[in-house]
Amino acid sequence: MPVYLKMKDNPYTWGIIEVQGDLESRNGGALQSQFVGDLHYVMQSNGVPTLIVGHHILYGKAIPLEKPFAVMEKKKTDITTEYIIKALVDKKLVFKIRPKPIIAAVPGC
Repeated sequence: MPVYLKMKDNPYTWGIIEVQGDLESRNGGALQSQFVGDLHYVMQSNGVPTLIVGHHILYGKAIPLEKPFAVMEKKKTDITTEYIIKALVDKKLVFKIRPKPIIAAVPGC
């Protein structure tokens, strides 16, 4: 059975975020489609990705993947099956140092 691949004109480039430990929600629910934190990854910070989750800040580094991944959508009909490439994953942001707490400034201290 032939499988056809269809490439969008300009697929999005995605990345993988790798953190040490587990991410858990406060109410114990699933994290799917939930806001987790702020990711800052700009050239002004010398390419150091920064992830802020709650009252914690994490510093990481960008690592290119040895082999890129493709995020694909499967479309199947009675006659054919095709995969549309939605995005390419070519790097991961690794946060392996323990998070540092963000402490608000207390007046008078």
